[in-house]
Amino acid sequence: MQTIIEATTDTELQRIASKVYNKERILPAEGIYLYEHAELGYLGILANHIREDLHGKKTFFNRNFHIEPTNICVFDCKFCSYSRLLKHKQEGWELSEEDILEKVRSYQGVPITEVHIVGGVHPKMGLQYFASLIKKIKEIRPDLHVKAFTAVELDYMCRKAKMSYAEGLQVLKDHGQDSLPGGGAEIFDEKLRAEICGDKCTATEWLEIHETAHKLGMPSNATMLYGHIETFAHRIDHMERLRQLQDRTGGFNTFIPLKFRNKDNQMSAVDEVSVIEDLRNYAISRIYMDNFGHIKAYWPMIGRNTAQLSLSFGVDDMDGTIDDSTKIYSMAGSEEQNPSLTTPQLVEMISTAGKIPVERDTLYQVIRDYSQEPLTLEEV
Repeated sequence: MQTIIEATTDTELQRIASKVYNKERILPAEGIYLYEHAELGYLGILANHIREDLHGKKTFFNRNFHIEPTNICVFDCKFCSYSRLLKHKQEGWELSEEDILEKVRSYQGVPITEVHIVGGVHPKMGLQYFASLIKKIKEIRPDLHVKAFTAVELDYMCRKAKMSYAEGLQVLKDHGQDSLPGGGAEIFDEKLRAEICGDKCTATEWLEIHETAHKLGMPSNATMLYGHIETFAHRIDHMERLRQLQDRTGGFNTFIPLKFRNKDNQMSAVDEVSVIEDLRNYAISRIYMDNFGHIKAYWPMIGRNTAQLSLSFGVDDMDGTIDDSTKIYSMAGSEEQNPSLTTPQLVEMISTAGKIPVERDTLYQVIRDYSQEPLTLEEV
């Protein structure tokens, strides 16, 4: 341990590293210092130490698919390449209820454990519509975990239904919704948020919705959009607010840094950050988010190669098979234009990175540890 700490001559980095090894909480100023002064290799050593202390070489994934009911949206986020405003709805799509249910039926007999439902905020798709839809999905696949609706969608639904967050979430829960995804967090700094997505729910509202969900027994994920016009201090402020909420509720399953991609949006003049910065950000996320059990690399967003590399920089989760069912990042210029991986492909990706593939459900209960139950010849 001492050798690793002394791998730098920077005494402040040595002090922070000692705190990491002693499992002491990193303070906001120390997090900013890591961003400003720590080299990638040093961050990787610290983050991987935490990762292996928590999970060893186990790397988690699940079998999932996405449903995106519409990309028509009442909001005008400057970084978004996916949505189409109502006045341009002819450029977008709206799936009918039957389209959505038919997609669910297409997975009958397939060992999928989760459906992830997110999309644009459509003024005609309200809380009661989605509550009814979830009930019908559960009638088709009672075993399917329904992870649905960002806080942005939920805020709009509840306001339009004239319900409190607790009332709206309870309706959805009663109809079969199990958990929330982490989208819509973007960056919490109020001034910056006003600049890049000022017409949707505030940081305070996003956090309140997730805290309310946790109190109702609905776990959730958390995200952060990075690599645009934010500063390192903005990133740490964002993570600190999430960390404080996690201290109160313990309801977050995983933290997912999401990279800004600049194709075909109103911020296309902003250059994307490098892969090195991606890896530094994953590592600092793992170091800072000490009360989050998992850090996820969303491979449709950063590509398979970077996702593999991230497993040595604090990441322990690779999301899921996806099955070419999301367009959010492919429309923004991601390397993965048709994001889909079979289970054997995911197992191979994780194994070739020197890690142990473990299939999980949404709540990180182990379904299959491939070090103990390898793929059979029939599965390959």
